[in-house]
Amino acid sequence: MRLAALLLASLLVPLATPGPSPAPLPERMASTGGGSQLLTAEAAGIDATTGLLTWWDLRDGHWVAAGSAPARFGAKGLVEGDARVQGTDTTPTGLYALPYAFGVAAAPPGTRYPYRRATDRSWWCEDNESRAYNRWVEGLPADCRAGESEHLTAYASQYARALVVGFNYERPVRGRGAGIFLHVNGRGATAGCVSVPAEAMDRVLAWAVPGRRPHIAIGTDTGPTALTGY
Repeated sequence: MRLAALLLASLLVPLATPGPSPAPLPERMASTGGGSQLLTAEAAGIDATTGLLTWWDLRDGHWVAAGSAPARFGAKGLVEGDARVQGTDTTPTGLYALPYAFGVAAAPPGTRYPYRRATDRSWWCEDNESRAYNRWVEGLPADCRAGESEHLTAYASQYARALVVGFNYERPVRGRGAGIFLHVNGRGATAGCVSVPAEAMDRVLAWAVPGRRPHIAIGTDTGPTALTGY
């Protein structure tokens, strides 16, 4: 009798109904940059060196994931972009434009983004004393020290193909950091960039359309640097 009562009681317990699925990440963000394409680079926390890059399209008013790939971040994790210090091996969080693409290798088929081919004369000036700070230069200016800059072709694997991330780019603040890119994976964590496998980098370049004003949002799942806060 007791067993029968328990069985009856179990049948009367309503089945749990799943809650509504969360809206796609871009729809939970404060801003996506105003375009109809977006990249999100999300880490589990500020100390993480790995995470996920997802590229999204805005279709009929809703964001749809077009692809994703494992991502790597700075060796010292992530930090709020406005508080970042140059040389700390941290990836700056925030929402940034993507000014142009570049590479030691030729642009992959289907690339529509402005693409600049690196040569032996191509450098990224990271010298805080230089007027060319955080800019591509062809031949080092007299005020830009080689030891404070990146010779792009010296990183033939990582910079085979890349997108410039507009961190500290429009009005550079000295000492905040320079040369932040989305690029191909190296051997491990980055010095502050976001990196992905070579195949994923090619897919991103074939996907990105300048007229759709893609941006990249870099952040974490939760906390002050959560992507939903940008």
